[in-house]
Amino acid sequence: MFKTNEYFEGKVMSIAFDSNDGAATIGVMAKGEYEFGTTTVEHMTVTSGEMTVQLPGSNEWFTYKPFETFIVDKDVKFKVKLNSDTAYRCLYK
Repeated sequence: MFKTNEYFEGKVMSIAFDSNDGAATIGVMAKGEYEFGTTTVEHMTVTSGEMTVQLPGSNEWFTYKPFETFIVDKDVKFKVKLNSDTAYRCLYK
């Protein structure tokens, strides 16, 4: 069944489910800056809006647009900046 998740006082919300590709979430992040930690490898795909990301070990920020994917390693932290509300899908590997 579905599980809802809420972070950063409701500014980030997602619905978890089991997809054909494995565990996944579909979510929305409000405009702002956030830092997340991982417990598995995460394949993040922007579905609407833009997400500017600083991956672990990098000083550079990269912007991802709809249907672009980035991968975050297990047991690390990464930062995101959003200029507008942005939707995403995350697959957990």
